[in-house]
Amino acid sequence: MPSLDDADLRILRSLRQDGRMTNAALAEAVGLSQSACLRRLRLLERSGVIRGYTAIIDEPEARETVTVIVQITLDRQTEEHLSRFEGAVRRLPEVRECYLMTGMSDYLLRVEARDAPDYERIHKEQLSRLPGVARIQSSFSIRRVLGRTT
Repeated sequence: MPSLDDADLRILRSLRQDGRMTNAALAEAVGLSQSACLRRLRLLERSGVIRGYTAIIDEPEARETVTVIVQITLDRQTEEHLSRFEGAVRRLPEVRECYLMTGMSDYLLRVEARDAPDYERIHKEQLSRLPGVARIQSSFSIRRVLGRTT
Protein backbone atom coordinates (compact mmCIF):
# COMPACT_ATOMS: atom_id res chain seq x y z
CA MET A 1 0.00 0.00 0.00
CA PRO A 2 1.39 3.38 -0.91
CA SER A 3 2.13 6.02 1.68
CA LEU A 4 -0.83 8.39 1.95
CA ASP A 5 -0.28 12.10 2.47
CA ASP A 6 -2.75 14.70 3.75
CA ALA A 7 -4.23 15.35 0.30
CA ASP A 8 -4.88 11.62 -0.23
CA LEU A 9 -6.54 11.37 3.17
CA ARG A 10 -8.76 14.40 2.37
CA ILE A 11 -9.79 12.72 -0.89
CA LEU A 12 -10.67 9.49 0.92
CA ARG A 13 -12.65 11.33 3.63
CA SER A 14 -14.62 13.25 1.00
CA LEU A 15 -15.38 10.12 -1.02
CA ARG A 16 -16.59 8.32 2.11
CA GLN A 17 -19.14 11.09 2.53
CA ASP A 18 -20.18 11.13 -1.14
CA GLY A 19 -18.70 8.56 -3.50
CA ARG A 20 -20.61 10.05 -6.43
CA MET A 21 -19.23 13.57 -6.25
CA THR A 22 -17.76 14.92 -9.46
CA ASN A 23 -14.03 15.42 -9.81
CA ALA A 24 -14.62 19.18 -9.86
CA ALA A 25 -16.50 19.04 -6.54
CA LEU A 26 -13.92 16.68 -5.06
CA ALA A 27 -11.03 18.93 -6.13
CA GLU A 28 -12.72 21.93 -4.57
CA ALA A 29 -13.48 20.04 -1.36
CA VAL A 30 -9.88 18.92 -0.90
CA GLY A 31 -8.18 22.09 -2.14
CA LEU A 32 -6.50 20.72 -5.28
CA SER A 33 -6.70 21.55 -8.96
CA GLN A 34 -9.00 19.26 -10.92
CA SER A 35 -6.11 17.66 -12.82
CA ALA A 36 -4.08 17.02 -9.65
CA CYS A 37 -7.14 15.60 -7.91
CA LEU A 38 -7.96 13.27 -10.80
CA ARG A 39 -4.34 12.09 -11.00
CA ARG A 40 -4.30 11.27 -7.27
CA LEU A 41 -7.70 9.60 -7.48
CA ARG A 42 -6.53 7.33 -10.32
CA LEU A 43 -3.37 6.44 -8.36
CA LEU A 44 -5.48 5.55 -5.31
CA GLU A 45 -7.66 3.33 -7.51
CA ARG A 46 -4.76 1.63 -9.35
CA SER A 47 -2.86 0.95 -6.13
CA GLY A 48 -5.90 -0.69 -4.56
CA VAL A 49 -6.42 1.85 -1.78
CA ILE A 50 -9.80 2.53 -3.42
CA ARG A 51 -11.10 -0.92 -4.30
CA GLY A 52 -14.42 0.19 -5.76
CA TYR A 53 -17.56 2.22 -5.32
CA THR A 54 -20.93 1.04 -4.08
CA ALA A 55 -24.46 2.17 -3.38
CA ILE A 56 -25.97 1.68 0.07
CA ILE A 57 -29.57 0.69 -0.46
CA ASP A 58 -32.35 0.91 2.10
CA GLU A 59 -34.63 -1.81 0.80
CA PRO A 60 -37.95 -2.31 2.59
CA GLU A 61 -37.45 -6.08 2.73
CA ALA A 62 -33.93 -5.61 4.15
CA ARG A 63 -35.42 -3.76 7.11
CA GLU A 64 -37.54 -6.81 7.85
CA THR A 65 -34.58 -9.15 8.25
CA VAL A 66 -32.98 -10.48 11.40
CA THR A 67 -29.28 -9.85 11.96
CA VAL A 68 -27.41 -12.70 13.60
CA ILE A 69 -23.85 -12.38 14.86
CA VAL A 70 -22.19 -15.77 14.57
CA GLN A 71 -18.92 -16.86 16.18
CA ILE A 72 -17.32 -19.88 14.55
CA THR A 73 -14.48 -21.97 15.91
CA LEU A 74 -12.62 -24.30 13.56
CA ASP A 75 -11.23 -27.68 14.52
CA ARG A 76 -7.80 -26.67 13.13
CA GLN A 77 -6.24 -23.28 12.38
CA THR A 78 -3.76 -24.21 9.67
CA GLU A 79 -3.46 -22.01 6.59
CA GLU A 80 -5.14 -24.73 4.50
CA HIS A 81 -8.12 -24.99 6.87
CA LEU A 82 -8.52 -21.21 7.09
CA SER A 83 -8.41 -20.88 3.30
CA ARG A 84 -10.95 -23.64 2.76
CA PHE A 85 -13.32 -22.10 5.29
CA GLU A 86 -12.96 -18.59 3.84
CA GLY A 87 -13.51 -19.82 0.28
CA ALA A 88 -16.70 -21.61 1.31
CA VAL A 89 -18.09 -18.74 3.41
CA ARG A 90 -17.64 -16.33 0.47
CA ARG A 91 -20.19 -18.38 -1.47
CA LEU A 92 -22.96 -17.90 1.12
CA PRO A 93 -25.14 -14.91 0.18
CA GLU A 94 -26.67 -14.65 3.66
CA VAL A 95 -23.24 -13.98 5.17
CA ARG A 96 -22.83 -10.22 4.81
CA GLU A 97 -19.51 -9.87 6.64
CA CYS A 98 -16.82 -12.26 7.86
CA TYR A 99 -13.82 -11.44 10.04
CA LEU A 100 -10.85 -13.59 11.07
CA MET A 101 -10.56 -13.00 14.81
CA THR A 102 -8.25 -13.33 17.76
CA GLY A 103 -9.63 -14.63 21.04
CA MET A 104 -12.08 -17.43 21.76
CA SER A 105 -13.51 -17.89 18.24
CA ASP A 106 -11.76 -17.99 14.89
CA TYR A 107 -14.35 -16.10 12.82
CA LEU A 108 -17.10 -13.58 13.40
CA LEU A 109 -19.89 -13.47 10.82
CA ARG A 110 -22.81 -11.11 10.30
CA VAL A 111 -25.67 -13.13 8.84
CA GLU A 112 -28.97 -11.75 7.54
CA ALA A 113 -32.03 -14.02 7.71
CA ARG A 114 -35.74 -13.43 7.10
CA ASP A 115 -36.64 -14.69 10.58
CA ALA A 116 -35.62 -17.27 13.20
CA PRO A 117 -36.80 -20.29 11.16
CA ASP A 118 -34.84 -19.01 8.16
CA TYR A 119 -31.73 -18.68 10.34
CA GLU A 120 -32.29 -22.23 11.58
CA ARG A 121 -32.22 -23.36 7.93
CA ILE A 122 -29.02 -21.34 7.27
CA HIS A 123 -27.45 -22.84 10.41
CA LYS A 124 -28.36 -26.44 9.53
CA GLU A 125 -27.83 -26.38 5.78
CA GLN A 126 -24.95 -23.96 5.40
CA LEU A 127 -23.01 -22.87 8.47
CA SER A 128 -22.73 -26.30 10.10
CA ARG A 129 -21.52 -27.75 6.78
CA LEU A 130 -18.70 -25.26 6.29
CA PRO A 131 -15.32 -27.03 6.22
CA GLY A 132 -13.62 -27.48 9.58
CA VAL A 133 -16.38 -26.04 11.78
CA ALA A 134 -16.09 -27.31 15.35
CA ARG A 135 -18.42 -24.87 17.15
CA ILE A 136 -21.02 -22.25 16.25
CA GLN A 137 -22.35 -19.66 18.68
CA SER A 138 -25.14 -17.37 17.47
CA SER A 139 -26.55 -14.15 18.91
CA PHE A 140 -29.64 -12.42 17.53
CA SER A 141 -29.60 -8.66 17.22
CA ILE A 142 -32.43 -6.82 18.98
CA ARG A 143 -32.03 -3.63 16.95
CA ARG A 144 -29.37 -1.63 15.14
CA VAL A 145 -28.06 1.22 17.26
CA LEU A 146 -25.42 2.57 14.87
CA GLY A 147 -24.44 1.77 11.31
CA ARG A 148 -21.75 3.96 9.79
CA THR A 149 -20.57 3.93 6.23
CA THR A 150 -17.67 6.29 6.85
